[in-house]
Amino acid sequence: MERRVLIAITLSFLVLFLFQRFVLPPASAPAGNQTGASAGQAPASSGATAVAESASPKPPAASLASPATELILGDTSERQVVVDTTTVRAVFTNKGARLLHWTLKGYQDDSGAPLELVPQFAGADAAKPFSLVSDDGAVTEELNTALYRIEGGPMVDATSKAATISFEMTTASGLTAKKTFTLEPTGYLMSFGAVVQQGGQRLNPAVEWGPGLGDDTARAKPASFFSPSSNTPAQAIIHKDGKVEREAPTATGAQEGPFRYAGIDDHYFVSMVLNQDTPVSFKVAYRPMLVPQNDLAGITGKYVGYTIHFAAPQDTTQFFIGPKAIDELRAINTEFVRVINFGKFDWLAVPLLDALKWVHGFVGNWGWSIVSLTVLINLAMFPLRHKSVVSMRKMQDLQPQLKVVQDRYAKYKVTDPERQKMNTEVMDLYKSKGVNPASGCVPMLLTLPFLFAFYAMLSQAIEIRGADFFGWITNLSAPDPLFITPVLMGATQFLQQKMTPSTMDPAQQKIMMFMPLMFTFMSFSFPSGLVIYWFVSNLWAIGQQQFTNYLIGPAKMAAK
Repeated sequence: MERRVLIAITLSFLVLFLFQRFVLPPASAPAGNQTGASAGQAPASSGATAVAESASPKPPAASLASPATELILGDTSERQVVVDTTTVRAVFTNKGARLLHWTLKGYQDDSGAPLELVPQFAGADAAKPFSLVSDDGAVTEELNTALYRIEGGPMVDATSKAATISFEMTTASGLTAKKTFTLEPTGYLMSFGAVVQQGGQRLNPAVEWGPGLGDDTARAKPASFFSPSSNTPAQAIIHKDGKVEREAPTATGAQEGPFRYAGIDDHYFVSMVLNQDTPVSFKVAYRPMLVPQNDLAGITGKYVGYTIHFAAPQDTTQFFIGPKAIDELRAINTEFVRVINFGKFDWLAVPLLDALKWVHGFVGNWGWSIVSLTVLINLAMFPLRHKSVVSMRKMQDLQPQLKVVQDRYAKYKVTDPERQKMNTEVMDLYKSKGVNPASGCVPMLLTLPFLFAFYAMLSQAIEIRGADFFGWITNLSAPDPLFITPVLMGATQFLQQKMTPSTMDPAQQKIMMFMPLMFTFMSFSFPSGLVIYWFVSNLWAIGQQQFTNYLIGPAKMAAK
């Protein structure tokens, strides 16, 4: 039984490692900087560049520009309006009344600047978020190139109360449009409304989000054998029939239904339309896009654009554009927590994350919070582990007697009825000595869900993103850059393996001693927070083994 359990554990970790290494789609760097075309969007020039915005962009001086169409109501120059909340800085342009920047104040990119979720290297002609797409190409062009009149701005303070920005325009051809954006003081929700009419008849254009998201940590990065890319690239996400469906960036097509929410997400962030109060049917269409990013780094990113088209015109629609933080999502609706891709172990990963956040409230450091939670978990499993060691010791003491029974029936084939009597004698021996052969395996199996759930939690929870521990460990969600914790974990596992009572023959024991070495190499690509959990668990198991050995005394080999 023990050998089967150890083999099962080995295979489980191999599957986990191979899944991460070969199945999870590593973001590659495609050749060229060609921008994928989208509806209502012209291909971006491969040589297009962008000037990086500062952390606190100021509205530029009005630039003289000729309106794309003859306007009766509108503006004569392109302008921007900046809206500041406690969590977001949003920058809108009156050209098409669209979103230029959505900067998260509480999150940083790779350079340490506030994180921008609207890609800034997509080219001037790329579709901007909240573009409108009509069945009539000419109407689409007018809606997205006209210079709207702005009501409010140029700087809007929404840190204490909600603010609404309105854009209006009317063309000489009779096309009118009014777009409104309402931002709350906190959080990442935005209400959007669009009323478009032509000749007095209301139109129902689709709402388009261009290429996204602009999260630096989810961009394509070269992967190595010891550090494969664990970041999830932009992908489609739809809440359908009580479940969340995800599609790779290469997926295209459209789906229609009363979805609870739909949009795109990457590893840590999401842009999605909410349809929760009175769900109405809408169509969501996706398309993969390749846009040039930092020309100096020569990186090209995989993105997904999406278009939302409701069955009937909507006066107001809510969008969530922000981090996949469990508290933010749960505050909207508990069903929104499914946006965080914890996988099959979400039933345990979510409570573990809640427990970790609770511990962090006292400790104040995510690394020490992982250590503290690991101790609490192992303390709760102390009685089971103690019972397991005692049972395995009894099994070890019975080995000479079991060997006698096995030798007695060795001459019979496995299919021989006489061979079946051996199992009866073995079970009678276990019963007479009060030994349960399964009791030594159960605690080992109980630790596996926690290990897998910790892996899912630490690799997906944005709370751990970029979290510092001490010394060389500056990001608990990334692998240990110096491989120190994996080596320590492997050493403690080797010692634990050596101390654990075993009923295997010497040859099998030597083979099992290679497991710590294998796990050490596998853990080179694991989040350092997970390796710390594993290392602390091993230390605890070694200490408990010593304590149990002190209580039960040395092994006693029974006479044949």
